[in-house]
Amino acid sequence: MMQNKKILLLFAAAFMLAAASALCQTPSQSKPASTWSLPQGTSPKETAPRTYRFTVDYNTANERGEVIYRQHVTGDYTSGLPGGEVVWNNVAVANAAGPAATFSPAQKRDFMEGFRYRKHVDNTLGPDFFKSFPATAVVERNLVWDTGMIETFGQNYFDKLTLNQPFTSIANKDVPMPGVGNFHARQMVLQWNGRSVRNGQDCALIAYEAFFNPLDIANGGMTMKGRSDFWGEIWVSLATKQIEYATLNEVVVGEMTLAGQSTPQVIDVLRTGVFEPVDPR
Repeated sequence: MMQNKKILLLFAAAFMLAAASALCQTPSQSKPASTWSLPQGTSPKETAPRTYRFTVDYNTANERGEVIYRQHVTGDYTSGLPGGEVVWNNVAVANAAGPAATFSPAQKRDFMEGFRYRKHVDNTLGPDFFKSFPATAVVERNLVWDTGMIETFGQNYFDKLTLNQPFTSIANKDVPMPGVGNFHARQMVLQWNGRSVRNGQDCALIAYEAFFNPLDIANGGMTMKGRSDFWGEIWVSLATKQIEYATLNEVVVGEMTLAGQSTPQVIDVLRTGVFEPVDPR
């Protein structure tokens, strides 16, 4: 009997501790998700330069899904420089044939070493922006465009996003890709999916997606007509509005005709990328 009383007292004490803990929660801990909102009227706080590593893997397959070629692309991107400028360094590309072959030694892209410009995505779409790049440097151009997209989606729409509600940022718009071709955005959709933590920062988690986008490429004697589907997620610090982490996924399917060939071949390119700070703060 005495033993049963002791057990009951222990249960009662545990219950009281749990109740006290619940009562001591701060308002932010108990605040329902339905009342969450994003900071309004704020700009990214860049008090010092910050460097990110962008890593992208390309897998090119035939119409049966057999991987015939792979590329591993890396580059360091630094923002927060004087005058709102950014710079690229250590861009390198490694290649491999087939699904399992060892990558060749990464080849540094010297033409991107110290490539510096004022940060604004529209600047990168000008006809002369990539004039120092070789004509066939497509994956290198993609690093620049993808970074601009991630920063734009992550930082420019806080005042438009409501928790769990899709928002169309762009619809039915042609986006020129200087030296490469043209991309037609059918519908780019953003959605704020909640809060998360990256690098010790309380973050907004923003998803983005765009499907069935027509794509026309003419580069280095190669032409392709196809479509692009892409999606990913972005972690944005609520305190500084800086990007703390981002993912990129894209599938491009189309008919490609190489220089000197008359018969097109179907190709399927899957690329996956991660954009993350080199030195988390």
